[in-house]
Amino acid sequence: MRNRTVSSLGAAVTLAFFGAVTFTHAAAPEPAAQKVRENIYVMTAGVSNSTIIIGPDGVIVVDVGNRPADGQKIVAEIGKLTTKPLTTVILTHSDPDHVRGLGGFPHGLTIIAHENDKKEIEEDLAAGGDKSPPREYLPNKIVTHTQEDMTIDGVKMTLFHVAPAHTSGDLAVYLPDEKVVVAGDLLSDGDPTLRLEKHGSSEGWIRFVSTLAALDADTFIRGHADVTTRDQVCAVLLRTRAKRAKIADLVREGKSLDEIKQAVGDPPKNPSRFPSFTETTYQELTRK
Repeated sequence: MRNRTVSSLGAAVTLAFFGAVTFTHAAAPEPAAQKVRENIYVMTAGVSNSTIIIGPDGVIVVDVGNRPADGQKIVAEIGKLTTKPLTTVILTHSDPDHVRGLGGFPHGLTIIAHENDKKEIEEDLAAGGDKSPPREYLPNKIVTHTQEDMTIDGVKMTLFHVAPAHTSGDLAVYLPDEKVVVAGDLLSDGDPTLRLEKHGSSEGWIRFVSTLAALDADTFIRGHADVTTRDQVCAVLLRTRAKRAKIADLVREGKSLDEIKQAVGDPPKNPSRFPSFTETTYQELTRK
């Protein structure tokens, strides 16, 4: 009887031990950065995506998260990927969740943005707002043309600003050698979001995304969603173009916003905290 008790106790101890071992060997967390190309990574810092581009001579980051802590997280991740210096930040637009992380970056970087993006950041700072990075991180290299070709740290790229779309200062980054486009909030999972208070435009969005869809690219990095393909971008473009045309027809017929929402299949009440594409397009088409 005594031997049976000892054996049972030993089995229980053995089971508990191996149970503990199994528990402590849980799956390792996913890496913070997802590899898109051999030299391109995407990571979510805060609520938005940031793109890390490692060139022969240095590192470029596109968009920087919502808080200084997000920026610090990006800088730390770069240190895990390469010993090359971080030299440049490119901002796709002025929304706080894409720019305020600059407070966690080192000083002295080249910070590239469209002229309207810089203007929107400066306006927020002048108003005493908290939607912008500290003043010492204002963009210091300004894009003023529709298309600007440049090479940074040995990486060839073209920066596009076709028209006001999500905001007045949207900038997309095209990497021709890698066939990658970094589009920021121009592209999302559903209908486009247009910031009318920043002079966004459904007409401009269609022009801008039509330009991006025509590029020799097969991979598109979005601001808040998974990496997507050119086919998916084209499908969203076609759907959005058709929806805008229907909204415009209904506006010409004198339909109300509620009637238009019903006709295009929108919910009666917008579940998002941002105006829907139908709401912003209606405002755009009916404002005097």
